[in-house]
Amino acid sequence: MSAQHLPVDWDKARTLAYEAGRAAAGPAETVPLAGADGRTLAEPLVTLTDLPAFPTSSIDGWAVRGPAPWRPTGRVLAGGTAEPLTGDGTCVEIATGAMVPAGTEALIRVEESTRDSDGRVNGTPRPLPEWRLPGDEAHQGEELLPAGTPVDPAVLGMAATCGYDTIVVRPLPRAALLVFGDELLTSGPPGAGRVRDSLSPLVPAWLRRYGATVDPSAVRGPVQDTLEAHVAAIRSALEVADVVCTTGGTMNGPVDHLHPALAELGAEYVMNTVAVRPGFPMLLARVPGPAGRPRFLAGLPGNPQSAVIALISLVGPLLAGLHGRDLPVLPRVELTAPVPGRGGFTHLALAALDQDGRKATPVGHVGSAMLRGLAGSHGFVVVRPDTQAAAGELVPFLPLPLYAGERP
Repeated sequence: MSAQHLPVDWDKARTLAYEAGRAAAGPAETVPLAGADGRTLAEPLVTLTDLPAFPTSSIDGWAVRGPAPWRPTGRVLAGGTAEPLTGDGTCVEIATGAMVPAGTEALIRVEESTRDSDGRVNGTPRPLPEWRLPGDEAHQGEELLPAGTPVDPAVLGMAATCGYDTIVVRPLPRAALLVFGDELLTSGPPGAGRVRDSLSPLVPAWLRRYGATVDPSAVRGPVQDTLEAHVAAIRSALEVADVVCTTGGTMNGPVDHLHPALAELGAEYVMNTVAVRPGFPMLLARVPGPAGRPRFLAGLPGNPQSAVIALISLVGPLLAGLHGRDLPVLPRVELTAPVPGRGGFTHLALAALDQDGRKATPVGHVGSAMLRGLAGSHGFVVVRPDTQAAAGELVPFLPLPLYAGERP
């Protein structure tokens, strides 16, 4: 197991994590629409027919042929097959969404029509047609959405509109969490030299927001601070997860057993350290898995904010790759206050966005062991190595993971 001794540039680390996940993405599978939410299209979504598939009324009213007045000859409702209008001066009552009969020359809105004493219909059609023609939305065989598109309710509705009962998607990555540290409490307030474990509730929730499945049984800890316990816990987690996150033990202290455990498991580093503050040190390792597909271990630091930075810097891109999605491009925001640099390291500074999501204000209480600032933030502004950021400057912004549809 070869280690990289120099920290990897933060931008490069995101790319390496993404590429590692993309190369290990699982095979496509076909699932019913009802089970596809949160998945990723493994194939383009292509129309099976023209959309709409037949001329469709946009109004409730009358389908007419020839000059007024028109003699009603029937009715066509949504879901029915319309008989052709064959004679001038005839019409049929038509409902919104119904098939427009062949031979129709215009549609008259019911509220803009009248009936004479003989029951014949009068009215003036509007200048623009009141029905949709086949192919107005899409033509048969047209690609609507590319492979790699996240499946959300709108995508499901589009697939159903096209006539799909199943779609081809990527599998959901499975994740697990192992918390290291004998000093951690799993309940109650901290004290007497022990601190409360805050990462067991935090990390799985954000893993799910990144689209991973996390079974409650796959969250374990604190794991005993011995090499044997670490190896056994990691091996067990790798049996049920594609990505195992660990917290703590990323240094080389007297009770830091992560590196020796990875060596014993035959892992190789994707990266061993990343040049970012806070968050140093973090790591990502590739572990041999079944059927030639590797599994991954992401070593997050034990300090809570540093662990979050490692999670969104490495695990977020890794999961995007495993999903078969694109690596998200970081938006740019305007700073409302200056942010210092951190020498040769990328500085990720917690910030809150304004209501429009365009301006970012740095927050307080941002020590690597603190979560108070994190709880009031939307993400991190990115200050590149050997630079500093001034108020009014546009800088990249690394958002915290949100559920689909949520806004800052």
